[in-house]
Amino acid sequence: MSEATTASDVSRTARYRPEIFNATNPADAQAIILTPENGTTTAERWARETPFLLDQIGAWIGPTPNALVLDYGCGIGRLSKGVIERFGCSVLGCDIAPNMRVMAHQYVGQPRFSACDPVLLDTFNRSGLGADCALAAWVLQHCLEPMTDVRRIKASLKVGGLLFVINNTHRAVPTDQGWVNDEIDIRALLRAEFETVGEAALPELVSVPDLVRNTFLGLYRKVA
Repeated sequence: MSEATTASDVSRTARYRPEIFNATNPADAQAIILTPENGTTTAERWARETPFLLDQIGAWIGPTPNALVLDYGCGIGRLSKGVIERFGCSVLGCDIAPNMRVMAHQYVGQPRFSACDPVLLDTFNRSGLGADCALAAWVLQHCLEPMTDVRRIKASLKVGGLLFVINNTHRAVPTDQGWVNDEIDIRALLRAEFETVGEAALPELVSVPDLVRNTFLGLYRKVA
């Protein structure tokens, strides 16, 4: 199946629904960012996964206080907040949902943070944004045309910049008929655009079996 396949092509009647991510309050936003899964709740995932991911970001990337980090699909700023507090760097969040961006400014509450939509990020990229590193947590699985998003992230990075990813091994595109798996291989897209530094599974101590089986962590470097 080609990268350009849409959710409508998958089911012939499904309609892509990105508005599902435009939550109206923080509780609903958290439930969208980290959906309750078999054996765990949103609150449990938030409490267990967040410090683990920040530890991984520190170990794999180690942002410095002078670094600019792109948080792609930032939601309400779960990782942005932790990255700023732990590493003292600056973070540019990007999210398609206007309400998420508003809540992110409130949740992060740091002058070193700002959030924009993908269209504005493209403008920044054309002006030579040059982020030192990027994060994409639980977002590429939902993007309608994920190669566009992978290339947008790549364009935002300096040569040598690192991308940290946590993602489902399968796709979950939001449609009016539920979450559609269009079978696009996100890891293959990442490997085609970046140098693969390393990939790993989500540890069993951090999550439940279903997520462990269906999740990958990856670190990728922009080489050109």
